[in-house]
Amino acid sequence: MLKKENNMIKKIINKNDALGYKTNTAMTIIRQAKKIMVQKGYAFYNNHRLDYVPIHAVEEIIGVSLLEKEKEDSQNNE
Repeated sequence: MLKKENNMIKKIINKNDALGYKTNTAMTIIRQAKKIMVQKGYAFYNNHRLDYVPIHAVEEIIGVSLLEKEKEDSQNNE
């Protein structure tokens, strides 16, 4: 589950966030997401030290909507 900060859903993600994958797999997903962002013209992500990427880039790779799952979980908890 993604973390909420100040009642807002995070829109960026890193390898330490709960993706449900082991660390090496999460790192590979983040790496692929960075490549996607660079291909879209965001040169900022062409940085080996940066390990945060937008959630939509990760969703594109894994084929699962992380934001929709978070919205459903927050509605169920209310």
